[in-house]
Amino acid sequence: MNELIKNLAGANMDIDLATPEGMISWEQNKCPWNEAEDTDEHKCAVKNVSICSYFCGIEYLDTVLCCYPQPNPLKGKT
Repeated sequence: MNELIKNLAGANMDIDLATPEGMISWEQNKCPWNEAEDTDEHKCAVKNVSICSYFCGIEYLDTVLCCYPQPNPLKGKT
């Protein structure tokens, strides 16, 4: 990273792409894993609980990076 932007470890957040239409005022893509299984149970990150194995991060401003259904290429990298 450059000197203006820092990588800060330890974020603890809730991220999902499972909010029903009409419950939020912005456009949201559906989780591809949820679509494949016709459910809304999968979440990208659940605060204090878990991170989806397909979750690859967040891109500015609020784009979720997801590798479903491929293995996560970032797994094991720090």
